[in-house]
Amino acid sequence: MRNPRSLSRWLSWWLAVLASLGLGLVCSIVYVGASLNLSNKQTDELRHKRDIVRHLVGEIATRDALPSLRHKLDDFFVGHANLELRLIQGSDALLYATPARSSPGAILRRDEFEISVPWSPTTMLRAELMLDSSADALLLEQLAWTLLASALGGAAAISVGGAWLVRRALLPVRDLARQAAALSPESVGQPLDGSAQAQELQPLVTQFNALLVRLNRAYQQLEGFNADVAHELRTPLATLIGETELALSRQRDVAELRDVLGSNLEDLQLLAGLVNDMLFLSRADRGERARRHRVDSLAELVSEVIEFHEASMQEAGVTARLRGDGMGTVDAGLVRRALSNLLANATRFAERGSVIEVDIKQDADGRICLSVSNTGPVIPPEHLPRLFDRFYRVDGAREHRDHNHGLGLAIVAAIARMHGGATFVRSAAGTTSVGLTMTVMDSCS
Repeated sequence: MRNPRSLSRWLSWWLAVLASLGLGLVCSIVYVGASLNLSNKQTDELRHKRDIVRHLVGEIATRDALPSLRHKLDDFFVGHANLELRLIQGSDALLYATPARSSPGAILRRDEFEISVPWSPTTMLRAELMLDSSADALLLEQLAWTLLASALGGAAAISVGGAWLVRRALLPVRDLARQAAALSPESVGQPLDGSAQAQELQPLVTQFNALLVRLNRAYQQLEGFNADVAHELRTPLATLIGETELALSRQRDVAELRDVLGSNLEDLQLLAGLVNDMLFLSRADRGERARRHRVDSLAELVSEVIEFHEASMQEAGVTARLRGDGMGTVDAGLVRRALSNLLANATRFAERGSVIEVDIKQDADGRICLSVSNTGPVIPPEHLPRLFDRFYRVDGAREHRDHNHGLGLAIVAAIARMHGGATFVRSAAGTTSVGLTMTVMDSCS
């Protein structure tokens, strides 16, 4: 497993690299600029001195005035120790040369040019003007070392300061980590204090607090679910144990034992149904999707479910009426199960002699809305948001614990989610409508 990267070291390292590159670029520009400036200065100086030499030579009208020219040149070069001049006539006739002034290994910049001789128009003097640039080279070398030291020192200072700033900037993150570490199952819903955090961290704090709220809600639901499961299993298990102990307490004939086993079988079937429903909800919570197949008429599917519930509806003194139709790709078995739970729920609470309305609506986008409405007691508004919670019952009068363990509407909600939809409930003016929406993948034409 790879070790996690240290954000502090990573930022400090790249800050040092960028500082070195930036300072190195600036120092390079300064060095190149200084070098070009000195080179231009040397070029200008040589050009200026060349013009002066041409002028002094041009003032000599006859060859007899050469001593005067040498005297003028000597006077001129007295204050220019970094300059040397040689005047050559023809191929090797040296007319003038300044004393050697440059030290061995000196850096000389040479400028050669020709000068016309006033006393002999056909004769040209070859001049060699040399400038000792060793001082400028030394200056550039000193400048280079100074710039290098400045760049390294500046990069080091920026790196140290950057590392300190990075660590200081990450202090709020460490504070958040300490707050998160202090959370416990009892205080999982307590939000993190983000008031002192930087603006960039506010979205993270907000999302993390929202996650804590969801975790707290899920934790509370899990605790309630565990208590509800224990409560639901305790009664049938206690009944099974009591009846079995009673049957074993004395000798019984076959008929009595058969009655005991039949009663126990009913309780076991209730337990099996409860366990199967819990397993189904568990798979739905893990993200299991519906196995879709094309259904050309949802009305036919709903009619089959209504026909299955005819006996219970006759016993309750109610009838069912179907309106609308739709088509699309759905899991027919799950849709039957959801509608069966809705019809069973409506049948239990509908007024005798009333009509249960089953409506199928499909919009232009192919989204199906399936609802079951019954006339009966109105559900108080405070109970509506929790009606699809597991094991949730509105009141004792609506429990029917012998036939209902409180997972029917939770299963309807799971089936809606598996079809990319949701559930809804409305209860007012003596009518309660409970239903679900489903995305059926394609719309009817």
